[in-house]
Amino acid sequence: MKNQNQKKILLAVDGSEDALCAVRYVSKLVPFHNMKIVLFNVFSSIPESYRDLAKDPLFAQSAREVEAWEMQKRKVIREYMDKAQQILLRSGAPQDAVTINIHNRKKGIARDIIQEAKEGYSCVVVGRKGMSTYKEIVVGSVATKIIEKLSFLPVLMIGRIPLDENILLSFDSSENAMRAVEYVATTLGGFDFNITLLHVIRGVRYFQAEIPDLFLPKVHLEAAEKEISSAFDKAKRCLTDAGFKSDQISTKVISDAYSRAEAIVKEARDGDYGTIVLGRRGLSRVEEFFMGRVSKKVIQTIRNRAVWVVT
Repeated sequence: MKNQNQKKILLAVDGSEDALCAVRYVSKLVPFHNMKIVLFNVFSSIPESYRDLAKDPLFAQSAREVEAWEMQKRKVIREYMDKAQQILLRSGAPQDAVTINIHNRKKGIARDIIQEAKEGYSCVVVGRKGMSTYKEIVVGSVATKIIEKLSFLPVLMIGRIPLDENILLSFDSSENAMRAVEYVATTLGGFDFNITLLHVIRGVRYFQAEIPDLFLPKVHLEAAEKEISSAFDKAKRCLTDAGFKSDQISTKVISDAYSRAEAIVKEARDGDYGTIVLGRRGLSRVEEFFMGRVSKKVIQTIRNRAVWVVT
């Protein structure tokens, strides 16, 4: 892993209050103060072909009005970016660690953010704008596209609930889950965060309801609990090696659940966790190409909290 001083965060903002919630979340995440933060905005300017109309006397007045509108829009976004930068600087981020990049749109907002993410970043942070209703999720917002298609970096999708010290990490015995643990360890190790490793086991009767011929006796569930106990030990060693104290780490197993995603969401709400960490894919081989079904369902269901998706 690179030294934290070399890490770079892509914080994508769009001028909305939702994006400022993401900025404030990052500002309160003290480990990020040791990293470079790039405030990135995809600006939709008017096409060059439209500017050419200014040369035509018939369209000159309209073209000038559109250009004036664009200049005002650019001024507003610049003031917004300055405000976002000041939030980060006032929180303790070094002056030279926070930069602004207003990028003229090329292929599309989500695609331009994903392209920028390839330039040496360690994670991408986005606000949860456009994901407040089921209709918006189905239609597809910028945030949805980013989290589905940006599969090579962790994506932190931030809701409106402020950062707190309690982190819920959904965990199984998969390699992807361990990568999520490693990311949390290297990012938050040595700081005052409490980690709960949560493992959810689906109930026998629910498997049988979906697949009548499948028989999973209770002994199989007991074996699964024993297996996850060994995986928990490995995860705890990873966290303590990174600077977590043993009393900052707890484990929990939920058995006999109908839905893993629903169980994770319920635990996050009941335990008042502000941040949920998920692996991009789990143990199941019957998954969608871009993202595991459990992770996707959690993102669609939980709204105000931050969700970290680690690839």
